[in-house]
Amino acid sequence: MTRDHAPCRTYHDISKRYPDVISALEKLGTTVRASGPLDDKMSHLIQLAAAAAAKSEGSVHTHTRMAKKAGATREEIYHTLLLLISTIGFPQSMAAISWCRDILEGEGGE
Repeated sequence: MTRDHAPCRTYHDISKRYPDVISALEKLGTTVRASGPLDDKMSHLIQLAAAAAAKSEGSVHTHTRMAKKAGATREEIYHTLLLLISTIGFPQSMAAISWCRDILEGEGGE
């Protein structure tokens, strides 16, 4: 079964219904990333870790994509999630790794 790795249907629907809200959300993310010394890659790796800790599969997908786009390697993405084992536990870290693999395998294979 092939999975579509575009933003989820709910996000797409809300984007069409409330474009100003989504625009403000995206602007907030851009503004916060630009307000400090961390580069985009590091910012998205941090957000990836937070998404994993929050058990948000959709956010793990998004920040895996964004981290890759910002130049993160597979090894950096996996290491980011492995670092969480002692913080959020092994099972949740493995779940997050499986979610990021949805993206990494779906966009060029392992």
